[in-house]
Amino acid sequence: MLYFQLVIMAGTVMLAYYFEYTDTFSVHVQGFFCYDTTYTKPYLGPEDSSAVPPMLLYAVVAGLPTLLITIMETVLFLLQYMSKEFDRSEKTVATGDCCYLNPLVRRTFRFLGVYTFGLFTVDIFVNAGQVVTGNLAPYFLTVCKPNYTALGCQRALRYISHQEACTGNQDDILRARKTFPSKEAALSVYAAIYLAMYVTCTVQAKGTRLAKPVLSLGLMCLAFLTGLNRVAEYRNHWSDVIAGFLIGSAIATFLVVCVVHNFKGKLLLSEELPVEQRPNTALLNVSRMESPMEKYIASQVSTGARYKNILRICRTKPGQMMEYCLFTGS
Repeated sequence: MLYFQLVIMAGTVMLAYYFEYTDTFSVHVQGFFCYDTTYTKPYLGPEDSSAVPPMLLYAVVAGLPTLLITIMETVLFLLQYMSKEFDRSEKTVATGDCCYLNPLVRRTFRFLGVYTFGLFTVDIFVNAGQVVTGNLAPYFLTVCKPNYTALGCQRALRYISHQEACTGNQDDILRARKTFPSKEAALSVYAAIYLAMYVTCTVQAKGTRLAKPVLSLGLMCLAFLTGLNRVAEYRNHWSDVIAGFLIGSAIATFLVVCVVHNFKGKLLLSEELPVEQRPNTALLNVSRMESPMEKYIASQVSTGARYKNILRICRTKPGQMMEYCLFTGS
């Protein structure tokens, strides 16, 4: 199963690479109306000039969860390591026929691996939506620079659908055709929800009743501000940001609930003995024949118990039970 999971992970990474850096999937060319004010917002420059540039967003989305999960798992493991429960539990965990890993390493790689898989999945979903829809950015006509006279735009309701209508920079035009859903909104809310649920489900220490919701809401606020920035800079529509939020939230919730089961995995193995050290209970459950001596001893024990009960009755009620006591030989 480990090799199968690695194959799936490699396939996901390759698909995300083809979506992001190659022209394997062509973007749908969506038309526009002449002088449509929806797409005439000002162009504030490339993505690197944004208040939340892509490199900063990607670094935070990739680095912050890795750092936080690694630190939290190390602290939790050390707390349990110093407790007495660690002495009665296994210190290694098997991952195959020949490989053994420390449970700290296993849990950390599991949670980070699922998170990384979710990041590439979000990227695939977002890129697929952008390629299929070809939704136009609010600044599309600003970078498209159409020749309205040559296009015959004497009427504002004229619909232009051919790609040659634009005379601007082709890279800017292609980027302006890939806005639905918003990738920045999807990645930011995915990271925020995954980390918020990790902190809420994992940290059970006293005194964190208020710290956990504050940290979780702070992460959600950062993701929300990222979406607001995309709208404020006219790089995405509200619908693009909302769709990105929905995709990121859905994927994060699915992975946490259905894949890592709310981070309920144990830090260490349970106290069950290994298979080779367990007693052979099958032999203990086999029925055996009682010997005649054992039957005689059991009957004598039961008879003695009955006589003791009779003596107790005779002592408690001597007047009424005298004849019965004489009859039984007590």
